Amino acid sequence: MDFKDYYSVLGVAKTATEKEIKQAYRKLARKHHPDVNPKDKSAETKFKEINEAYEVLGDPDKRKKYDELGANWRMYEQAGAQGPGFGGFNQGQAGRGWNVNVGGPGGYQQVTEEELRDILGGEDSPFSDFFQTFFGGGGDATRRTRGRAGRGPRHGRDVEHELELGLADAYHGTTRRLSMTHDGQPRTVDVRIPAGVGDGSRVRVAGEGEQGAGGGKSGDLYLRIRIAPNPQFERKGRDLYTHVSIPLTTAVLGGEADVKTLGGQSLRLKIPPTTQNAQVFRLKGHGMPTTDKSGEHGDLYATVDVQLPRALTPEQKKHFEELQKLESAGVR
Repeated sequence: MDFKDYYSVLGVAKTATEKEIKQAYRKLARKHHPDVNPKDKSAETKFKEINEAYEVLGDPDKRKKYDELGANWRMYEQAGAQGPGFGGFNQGQAGRGWNVNVGGPGGYQQVTEEELRDILGGEDSPFSDFFQTFFGGGGDATRRTRGRAGRGPRHGRDVEHELELGLADAYHGTTRRLSMTHDGQPRTVDVRIPAGVGDGSRVRVAGEGEQGAGGGKSGDLYLRIRIAPNPQFERKGRDLYTHVSIPLTTAVLGGEADVKTLGGQSLRLKIPPTTQNAQVFRLKGHGMPTTDKSGEHGDLYATVDVQLPRALTPEQKKHFEELQKLESAGVR
């Protein structure tokens, strides 16, 4: 039986604080969770190792015993591994619950060994022999025969799916009809997407996750929003960026230009004389709406693209030549 280096599994030092251990665990659990890596056996194995390591290092008593064991491991091997109790090390009890990322609002909920086995599939214990020997409470046989018998109500797991939206839908808000399946029965549910959602935002649909067991409530569905690129507008936080074309004469002499907003309005932008190409103008309050503050919007920034003439009439050419003479005279 090999010694399990739980500190190495979580990528933390032996002097790591409880907070550092928890942060490392959460980061790795999100990365290797089976819901994020379906049918990936290597991720599943890593997920088991991560949770086993946190089961020990996340509990002060187990961590203390583990540190004592680590210091005496070679002596233990030489003694023949006769069982728990060597060097003052006593067997602990499993069952504190594993903080597993299942996509809920806080990201984590307490999960028992049996529930973790449900996540991963199969009847074998997700604990290693090392863990069973030094921290197990009843051995593999006990855990395997417990199965589902005697469990109380169990809350169904939350489920997360990606939903792509156009930028205009994100601006106005929209309703999407989703096809769901519960207990083998298809159904549809209308989901309201609030105005102003950003790329990576999550929208919760209560009760549309996995079914609970033993009379437990169903989990929730979380829609992870992905915003598709827009050919006219670029979004940066609450602000929007666009381009407006103006003729050379307007840039030189001043005037006005039409600016289309994502909300469908047409604004008149005042262009001052001698406006330079790529100059940026701010249109306050015409950016993305704020999801948590009704009526508030970001800003719209319009970059000027000065359009040079592609062809000249004889009269236009004459005027440009006169302008060229004036500029030359001014240089001299």
